[in-house]
Amino acid sequence: MNSASSVERADTAESSSVPVSAPQPQLARMPRVLAVANQKGGVGKTTTAINLGTALAAIGQEVLIIDLDPQGNASTGLGIDRRSRRYSTYDVLIGEASLLDAIIPTAVPQLRLAPSTLDLSGLELEIGQARDRAFRLRAALAPLNAGEPGRPQFTYVLVDCPPSLNLLTINAMAAANAILVPLQCEFFALEGLSQLLKTVESVRQQLNPDLAIHGIVLTMYDARNNLSGQVVADVREFMGSKVYETVIPRNVRVSEAPSYGKPVLVYDLKCSGSEAYLRLATEVIQREKEFCV
Repeated sequence: MNSASSVERADTAESSSVPVSAPQPQLARMPRVLAVANQKGGVGKTTTAINLGTALAAIGQEVLIIDLDPQGNASTGLGIDRRSRRYSTYDVLIGEASLLDAIIPTAVPQLRLAPSTLDLSGLELEIGQARDRAFRLRAALAPLNAGEPGRPQFTYVLVDCPPSLNLLTINAMAAANAILVPLQCEFFALEGLSQLLKTVESVRQQLNPDLAIHGIVLTMYDARNNLSGQVVADVREFMGSKVYETVIPRNVRVSEAPSYGKPVLVYDLKCSGSEAYLRLATEVIQREKEFCV
């Protein structure tokens, strides 16, 4: 027998008996979770969540907005009809649906939504005694990017919180990497901010030690109003570098857009409000580089 051919056959037999290890699946990378929160109503939380999410999507990010407000304004503002909300964040938080079940597409490419319904207003009564009541959203987010192939891999999750410091807001803070605070340029702005900062510190101590203030965005700025300028100066003096450079102006197109079920960047891309939210998105991403170092 030819020795070379014997060695060749032996090599072939040996190689066929060696198990080939399957490629290891990559671990899902968790998205960055930003809670858009302020216990005061009418400061631009939902407007900021919708338009910042749209701006981030426009510059290439995969974005999910989670509507945690029972009023469902983020859902309506993105044109999602109530009949289209098969599952809502209420179903997710009581454990009757997964977050992946609740997510629906919007008219904005790369922007998706987990919608809200009025059922959320009764959530505290239903789960208020549960041991994990503050961590329901965190648990729902855990498998978000580990779904089947073809599902989006989200880079940002924006949680639109209700205008109160209740269990829904606590869930958002317990699940978030950081808080983004819209602050209206009006007289009582700093008073409300102080209360929110105390709540953030309490959540940090008890529920989420890594929680940070991502930044404070000044909204509804009116350059013709001396008070607006004074508020901007006071907040910057009080919070320093935590205040974003971008200021969102009071703009009629921003106010009109939700009634058409559109973000202002879709409704009127060239208005001053749209330009401001695009600058804010760029600033958020720049700060993210500092947070993730």
